[in-house]
Amino acid sequence: MTVVESPGRPLRAREKAPRPTPRPDRSFYASGKAFGRFGIRAFPPQIMPEPHSHGHIEFNWLTEGTMDYVFDGGPLSVGANRLVAFWAGIPHQTVGLHDVDNARQLNIYLPMDAFLEMPQLGRLTETLMGGGVIQLTPECIGLETLERWYGDYRSGNSLRSDLVRAEISTMFRRAAITGWDTLLPAWVEMSGARSRTASPVRYVVRMVRHIVENIADPLSVEDIADVVGLHPNYATNLFTKVMHISVQKFVTRMRLIRARSLLFDSNLAIANIAFQAGFSSQTQFYEHFRKAYGMTPSQMRENKIA
Repeated sequence: MTVVESPGRPLRAREKAPRPTPRPDRSFYASGKAFGRFGIRAFPPQIMPEPHSHGHIEFNWLTEGTMDYVFDGGPLSVGANRLVAFWAGIPHQTVGLHDVDNARQLNIYLPMDAFLEMPQLGRLTETLMGGGVIQLTPECIGLETLERWYGDYRSGNSLRSDLVRAEISTMFRRAAITGWDTLLPAWVEMSGARSRTASPVRYVVRMVRHIVENIADPLSVEDIADVVGLHPNYATNLFTKVMHISVQKFVTRMRLIRARSLLFDSNLAIANIAFQAGFSSQTQFYEHFRKAYGMTPSQMRENKIA
């Protein structure tokens, strides 16, 4: 056992960090493509054989050289030493690499539901959900911080990973205040071919925004479809195709995320939390919560598992 010595004090055992606690929602994130699990990867840059999409806000950092992307059919080149962010639910593909012989790429995968619950992001949320690609400024993030986040994630300690997620939220809030560079505008800011081809996804973006902004209110499929002026059957099929989850399950998931935040950020009684998260009854709330997290709201609050 390692010991430390202090002047005038006897040797004592070095305090150990708390043991990692398995995340209770691991099974939820493994059950489908709608909301991917949180993760960080470091690897040599590589060309992707085909476009793909997944349930994250994705961040890319290239240490040197440039990468050529295609986002929903639109070309984009990304340089080194700046953090690029985009909604990975939009089909994307790396199609070209230049001067990357000694380069590393760091990717962060933030679950979509966690991003949508982040407060006070305003136009930044609209930009990313609208298919925009942004580049954060050096005052928001640098390679040293990214390397620390990668080490925290690779440690396997869930508490250290939770710190990383909290710091990503703070980074986004700073960007929302200080600004960012737009590499590819959101559809709402564009005209021309891309805005026309992307219009089905734009309907889904508007539905998502309506759900998140009104999560505490009753939300019927008909009301959600009415927001975009579509027939409920067409709207729900389109939503499922783009988000890889039904409207009803998406609403439930966002209510659970809201309830989990209130468990830790307020002293509200659990009955009030259920109401403010939009659940129609405590019985319904407990049923969905236990299924998603494997424990009751009281147990999660007591154990401080975020």
